[in-house]
Amino acid sequence: MTNRHFDWTGVFTAIATPMTDDGVDETALRSFAAWQVNEGINGLVACGSTGEHATLTDDERVRVTQICLEAANGKVPVVMGVGTNDTRRAVAEAKHAVHAGADAILVVSPYYNKPTQEGLFLHFKAVAEAVPETPIILYNIPGRTAVNIEPATIARLASLPNIVAVKQATGEADTTAKLREMAPDLKILSGDDPLFYPILKNGGHGVISVTSNVHPKKMLEIYGAHVAGDAPKAQKAHESLADLFKALFYETNPIPVKAALQMMGKMKPVIRLPLTWITKPNGDKLAGVLQNYGLIGRNA
Repeated sequence: MTNRHFDWTGVFTAIATPMTDDGVDETALRSFAAWQVNEGINGLVACGSTGEHATLTDDERVRVTQICLEAANGKVPVVMGVGTNDTRRAVAEAKHAVHAGADAILVVSPYYNKPTQEGLFLHFKAVAEAVPETPIILYNIPGRTAVNIEPATIARLASLPNIVAVKQATGEADTTAKLREMAPDLKILSGDDPLFYPILKNGGHGVISVTSNVHPKKMLEIYGAHVAGDAPKAQKAHESLADLFKALFYETNPIPVKAALQMMGKMKPVIRLPLTWITKPNGDKLAGVLQNYGLIGRNA
């Protein structure tokens, strides 16, 4: 398996996709991805939920990933989000990711169908076996898929050689220690920014973050303090982001984070239906929070 030099720990940005009315804004994406890398982020996750995977075409996903790879220039891994509720289609998307050159693939659990645990295992197994040289990160987000990948199923999947990590967006941190015990070689990444430090404390290895789109340095501060063994500093840094964590979910992700990035001058105010641009009351509240963190000026 390739890409062994990446250890799949730290702060990965679930990068938002800049758009114009006609397609992906490649100029803005190139600049934004380069800024993320220069800020010290540990990896980029392209075409995930935050990147509007569901409304990107196959060609757009490949292009977004390629631009992120160019910006990363081998310094950090680029992960491509794939997945749907049709296993054959998920396999095809995984192969597209390999074609794009992705360092790893983030595979979301099937939504709507509500498969059994055996169905989930066989789905991920089919994807993993279709791209055996590419590392795979499982994406467990029952709030969007209606099905939780149980710890026993995750541990079973961890026995497959190219399944290297799981993104846990389950709304709780308590299963982290259990997963560490059941699958000691699997990297556990938080998929919920407000649970980033609690998951680290319970034995997790990092985060795939929405917040690091707008404040990468602060998310890296949490991780750096944790790795250094400075629990009080990590806890304080995590708590200091509480208002920003909340603001970035005033409406469905990625509506607020794209609005924040537009206010920061990093992309145009474009989002694809069925998502809509942020409402004015929430946009005004979000601007106030960004001002309080010094991310935009008072006159922005």
